[in-house]
Amino acid sequence: MIINNEFNFCPNCGTNKIKYLQNKKWFCSECGFDLYNNVASAVGVIFHDKDCNVLFEKRAKNPRKGFLALPGGFCDRDETAEQAVLRECLEETGAKPNNIKYLCSFPNDYEYKDIQYKTCDLFFTALLEDESMEDLICKLKGQASEVESFCACKVSCFEDIEKIPLAFNSAKNALTCWIEQFNLNKDL
Repeated sequence: MIINNEFNFCPNCGTNKIKYLQNKKWFCSECGFDLYNNVASAVGVIFHDKDCNVLFEKRAKNPRKGFLALPGGFCDRDETAEQAVLRECLEETGAKPNNIKYLCSFPNDYEYKDIQYKTCDLFFTALLEDESMEDLICKLKGQASEVESFCACKVSCFEDIEKIPLAFNSAKNALTCWIEQFNLNKDL
């Protein structure tokens, strides 16, 4: 088991001379093996209506099973962030957001099976124009391995964000940015 992202043995030569250096790479002094711990890119979408209701997924798996998350996930190889947000939203919800717009990015920690991954989460917005959030939720088909259920939460001020049991701090930061950028919170 890898704890704190440490290897006990070099995956190349098998010696125990591998060290994690400068919080960014593993290096084996025996054979010269380098393995960089690069940041993974992930995406999320703030799918909202004109009344500031935002779509959330209740996570069906760890990390943070049972907590709420924005639709999204990891970018695939040779895929843009824009392509990834469309693919992930379609996979997880069955809905394709229209007119996505880039909002912001934040670093995130993603712990999976005792390994700590660092991610750069890129967030987009998508306005639901032609139907109510309740009607949309009734039509969504969640990816069973990822999504337990869907809900909408009103997010019109910072206090609203604090009440949502969010799975990831980066989503909290993105929702805060969304409120600030669109001047939803008049008390700023």
